[in-house]
Order: sequence, then C-alpha cells, then structure tokens
Amino acid sequence: MNVTLKPSKPEGKIKAISSKSAAHRILICAAFADKETVIRCDKTNKDIVATAECLSALGADIRYDAPYFYVKPIKTPTSPATLNCNESGSTLRFLLPIIPALNVEGKFTMNGRLPERPLSPLYEELVAHGACLSAQGSNPLTSSGSLSGDEYRIRGDVSSQFISGLLFALTFSKNGGHLIIEGKTESAPYIDMTVDALRIFGAAPRRVEDGYIIEKNARLRAPDTLDVEGDWSNAAFPLCMGAIGGGSVTVCGLNSASRQGDMEIVTLLHRFGANIAEGNDEYTVTGGKRLHGIDIDATQIPDLVPVLATVASVAEGTTRIYGAARLRLKESDRLVSVTDMLTALGADVKITEDGLIINGRASLSGGVVDSFNDHRIAMSAAVASVACTSPVTVNGAECASKSYPDFWTDIKNKLGIYTIEL
Repeated sequence: MNVTLKPSKPEGKIKAISSKSAAHRILICAAFADKETVIRCDKTNKDIVATAECLSALGADIRYDAPYFYVKPIKTPTSPATLNCNESGSTLRFLLPIIPALNVEGKFTMNGRLPERPLSPLYEELVAHGACLSAQGSNPLTSSGSLSGDEYRIRGDVSSQFISGLLFALTFSKNGGHLIIEGKTESAPYIDMTVDALRIFGAAPRRVEDGYIIEKNARLRAPDTLDVEGDWSNAAFPLCMGAIGGGSVTVCGLNSASRQGDMEIVTLLHRFGANIAEGNDEYTVTGGKRLHGIDIDATQIPDLVPVLATVASVAEGTTRIYGAARLRLKESDRLVSVTDMLTALGADVKITEDGLIINGRASLSGGVVDSFNDHRIAMSAAVASVACTSPVTVNGAECASKSYPDFWTDIKNKLGIYTIEL
C-alpha cells in the first residue's frame, strides 16, 4: 500500500494506543501466573498478536475480545512448540531464553529482517548454560536442552530485550539466579518495565549493585484485572506533527508517571522550543513557533530517533543525535533509512558513527519515499509531510501496522491530514 499525504495543518485530538512494550510483558507474566488474568488492551498490533500467539502455542489459553485479553495460564508447556514471532524482536528475545528455562523444545519462525538481527551475546550465554540452539540466522531457529547454573552475565549496551528475556527465564525456571549486567546499560527504562510487570504479578527481581537477584521458586500471582497503559512511543508521532505543523494536536490516555523511556519526547520537544500544555492524562502541542536545534543523547530512547530527526529537519540551526549506533540493527538500518527518507524530502542530514547531524531548514519540499518496511520510518515520513510544500508519497505504508494499525486512518479522521491510499 502506498499513501500520499498533501500538505495539511494537523488539528485535533487523538487517544494514545495501548503500549506494545507493556502488553508484551503483561501477557508473558499472565501466561505463567497462577490463575486467569483479564487485561484491558484497547488496541492490538502485529507485534502484540505475535506474542499472544506464541504463548498460546506454548499452552496458554488466550482470547481477545476487544478491548480485553483473557489469559488462562500454561499448565504444562507444549513440547515441541512452534512459535511464530513474525517480525517482532521483543517476542523472539523475550521467549528465546524462556524455552530452555522450561526444558521444552521450541522452533521459532520469523519474517522480515528479524532472522538477520543478531542475538549475541544472549545466544552464547544460553548455550553456555545448557541450551542447544541452531545457528544464528537460521529460520526457523530451534531450541532444546535445559538451562542450568545460577549465575548469568550479559552486556548492558547491546539490547535491553536480552536482559528482560533472562529476567523472565530465571523467574519462570523456579531456580532463580544472579543476573550480572556488565558495562553501561542502555534502554534501561525498558528493563524497569519488565521488573514492574513481574512486580505486579508478585515476583519482582531484586536489584543489586551489579544486576539482579531472582529468588528461587518465584510464584506469579495474577492480579485479576489490569490495564495496558498508553504508548508513548507512538504518541510521539502526532505530538511531533503538532510541533512542526502549525496546528494544535492533543494526545490523551498517557500516563505521566510511566516507566516508558519514550515519554522523554515531551522534554525533548520543550528543548526544541515547542509550545506544550499538560493536563491530567493529555498533552497538547501547538505549532507555529520556530524551533531550534539541540543535542540529543539517544542512548535510552533509540526508537524516538526517526521522529526526532524529522523535527530537527525543520528546526533552526543544527541538531546532533548521538548514542544511536544500535539503530543499525532495527527493522531497517535506521541511521541509513531515516537519512534517505528525509533527504528525499529535501532535508540536510548526515550520518555519523553513532548518530546523525541535521541542519534545519524552514520547510521541506516533499517527494516520494520508501518505508524500508519499517513502521517508524513510514510514520516519521507522515510527520514530515506537515512541514512540506508539496505532497509526500510513502511507499510500503502498510508496515505501520506492526505497531499502529490505525495510524493512517487516525491522522486522517482525527487530525485532518489529507491522505490518499493508492
């Protein structure tokens, strides 16, 4: 699907969709709890569905009757189990350590770029503790064997998902253990979200100086009913539309006390000079104010880089984004894809070793861009369209459904963005 967006002034109110980061973690905990859990999740997407279907393949009874997931936990894990992760890196990286922790056999199937995304050093740590895994890059990726030992080590600067997967595995194995995190921890808020999810279910790892202690025989107790909070990562797109589009955009259904690292978007838009009003669970960004370039450390907020680069492309002066080398390992090489996308629209963007340098312009020209089958690139192109003098066509726009299936209809019907699907 291709979408053409004519220059439009965004105006309106939109409700934040459910956080897929939170939904992954809550669904996994619910599948290993002591009784049924009812989870309110107003919207799903391909990644959330991938996790739910994998847990069902392991033996959970999961039903979605909008807006609720009804999750009956696994009694005896299915073995062998075929787990279709689709394109969800979270699903694969969370569940890969859990399979040998349960001492069952698993076959992970993947789509898109996921088989190419590296699993080291998680892969080596699992093998060192008894897991038998097929070669990295194989699709399907098979797993057998059983985890043993009570001390695990993992680097903190590669992927927080590796750490979360090990926290789940050591909790569900009942053996517990000591998870040592070596070096600087990046995307730390996402680890906090995993610990919080386990805490809600009564089995939180204990933080120690060098990592976490997971107690033996941890038991997960379902809290009956809980809500999946609004997604700050996807709320960033309409908020940034408001900042550069000359209109006024409100996003509601957001938790101001969230652990999600991407709520940093509010602070960063303030630093750019945007006009932001906050109230209860909603945030309003009003455009028309000239923004200015800033320096951004993306170490803890890598997913925001595409949309932040888009804002920077029309902010006066120079914006430097650094600490973003891991973006090369996402659904696309995002340092390359965001540069190509913005350059095609008339922006001045250069790639550095670990980030981007953007020299802002008063406006962008418009044009045709490729999504690179990356949801965040497609949605960032839509944000850029409100600062363009000519239409923007996004090829492969359907990839937005990975995290935000209703994105194109929401910005059209709720924010007044003029779009044509081709």
